[in-house]
Amino acid sequence: MKLTPTLLTLLLSCVAVSNALSLFGGDQHVLDEKLDVPGDNPLTYCREEDHILDIYKVDLEPNPPLAGKTLTIKAHGNFTEDVEEGAYIVLQVKYGLIRLINQKADLCEQMKSVDEECPLSGEKTITKEVDLPKEIPPVSLTR
Repeated sequence: MKLTPTLLTLLLSCVAVSNALSLFGGDQHVLDEKLDVPGDNPLTYCREEDHILDIYKVDLEPNPPLAGKTLTIKAHGNFTEDVEEGAYIVLQVKYGLIRLINQKADLCEQMKSVDEECPLSGEKTITKEVDLPKEIPPVSLTR
């Protein structure tokens, strides 16, 4: 399964999944609620840092995501600095201690799939639909 949708790449560059999604099974709990990403989602920031993207809200529909269904991601945030051509992100997505995704991506190239172009600046609202595979292997992890 290849997960490279633009919005996921952009949003998850500074967040990681910390609560279990139903498509993976299991039940995990956020240890530090102040790191939760606002909105209807199971996302948390990896750590407290200054980022050039302040995420105001991320909503997932359905939440939790369901295998074989279309996941709609709506995100609203603010770029505190301009993002120019040549910008890249390092994306790491973890499920517990298991690293699911670890990749470097050209941010400006990825933004084209949601009809955005560099330079990126100011407030943005982006919506992306992702068709999830029907078969997703179950994982049972606890913290």
